[in-house]
Amino acid sequence: MAENVLVDAGYLVALLSKRDTHHPWSIAQSTRFPPPWGTCEAALSEAYHLVGGGASRIDALLERGSLVVPFELGRQLHAVLKLMQKYKDVPMSLADACLVRMTETVSDPILLTTDADFLVYRRLGRHVVPCVTP
Repeated sequence: MAENVLVDAGYLVALLSKRDTHHPWSIAQSTRFPPPWGTCEAALSEAYHLVGGGASRIDALLERGSLVVPFELGRQLHAVLKLMQKYKDVPMSLADACLVRMTETVSDPILLTTDADFLVYRRLGRHVVPCVTP
């Protein structure tokens, strides 16, 4: 089992919205890969925007420590901007770049995501981003 489970906005939205197509998948992953989950502020901002009225459920995840934000963009800015430049044709969002960078800086990462772009991105040069998608 992965030591560091990371989540993107799509996973959080699927987990918190019963109307989301990927809700059953996200519930299954939450059992397979229990919290705490790491994320970045950019992904958290996207999730808050997308869940709208469900923001209190994100608050609850943060308050009980199920969702943590260990990433510091200021310390990783050069690497994140380099990733965004590398994938400018995709294009890569700030949140995606931060999450890919997170997979490069933690041991034994796994990313829970509904975003197929993570199957295209590479970490540490040419290595596949370890992720679980629907």
